[in-house]
Amino acid sequence: MHKLVACYNSGSAIHPLRWRADFSPQQSPIGEKAVDSRELEHCCGLKSAVRRLQISVPKADWLQYAGHLRCLRWRSSKAITSQMLVSVLLLSLGSFSQAQTLGVPERPPAAPTGWEFASRIASLPLSEREMAIARQVKAGNVPAFLRKLCPVKVTLEEAGLTNNATFFVTPDYLAVGSDDDYFLMPMSPSTAQALADTMDCCLPTPRMVDAIYAAATLKLAPMPIPPSRAMTTVDVFSNHNAIIRTQRLAALPPHPLGELVAGHKKDVVVCAKLASVPGKVAIYGWHKTNGVPIQPLYLGHTATWVDYSQCIRLVQQRMVLNGRNTTVAAVLADPALAGLLSNEGAISNPRYPAN
Repeated sequence: MHKLVACYNSGSAIHPLRWRADFSPQQSPIGEKAVDSRELEHCCGLKSAVRRLQISVPKADWLQYAGHLRCLRWRSSKAITSQMLVSVLLLSLGSFSQAQTLGVPERPPAAPTGWEFASRIASLPLSEREMAIARQVKAGNVPAFLRKLCPVKVTLEEAGLTNNATFFVTPDYLAVGSDDDYFLMPMSPSTAQALADTMDCCLPTPRMVDAIYAAATLKLAPMPIPPSRAMTTVDVFSNHNAIIRTQRLAALPPHPLGELVAGHKKDVVVCAKLASVPGKVAIYGWHKTNGVPIQPLYLGHTATWVDYSQCIRLVQQRMVLNGRNTTVAAVLADPALAGLLSNEGAISNPRYPAN
């Protein structure tokens, strides 16, 4: 956890650029105060100061930057003021697009590898399997390479206006295990949504899946397994995981883990049509090397359908629109902007019911 270090000139106004983030210890400060978001509000009136300055701060930014601001190191005997804390917040928001990471704990040293975990859940019924998957992800049993998110840029030109946006996605599908042994984990949309919520993430739309494929620096050819009743079993999940693992290892070292990769799985997606078919899952993608998806948007399966071919790509809720911070949900809800992320117009509720 880095600390925010303030350089202060007595008698001069604090400017956001006078604050800097540093990962290494600096000279001993005159004072140091550990604070949480409630203390910030109570002692400094940070939110009221922000309101006075008419700064727009999304809820997600309060959660991450106020809630996770652990320590202020201060090189002055001056009292900490709300304006100074606003400067910290502004600097944090300004550097938002520099380093996006997945909000999961560090991986426990004794956590099972991907194959070990797959063996443990192979005989479990769906509900127990999903609970086990959720526990592992929430505990941080996720490969290190999945934690640094990749930017995907999109542009919309309409009515003489051009909007440019960047959203941030996991470099591969959600997996359990380590970098050396990870398992791309098929799961139901409700479990995926619940996990996404804990990480301030969401699921992509079909248009976003297309954009991710276009941006991917490594495009793997789809490797379907002939359909059968066994396609919803962990044994077949494991077979397909092994096939993809072979493809991925063959792409090393020119394409290291952490590069954006696509083409090897279908995506569980959100779309406007879900509102009219409750209890269903929307599946899309599995792009061939010519860029055409094998799976057009399909809503024929119930939400409990989980087969080897479908996986979960997490998208961070926070994104950048025309140089300013916003959220995926806000863009999708805006009829004038939804075309950046959706082929169906605005989507007012882009999510599944969460377990």
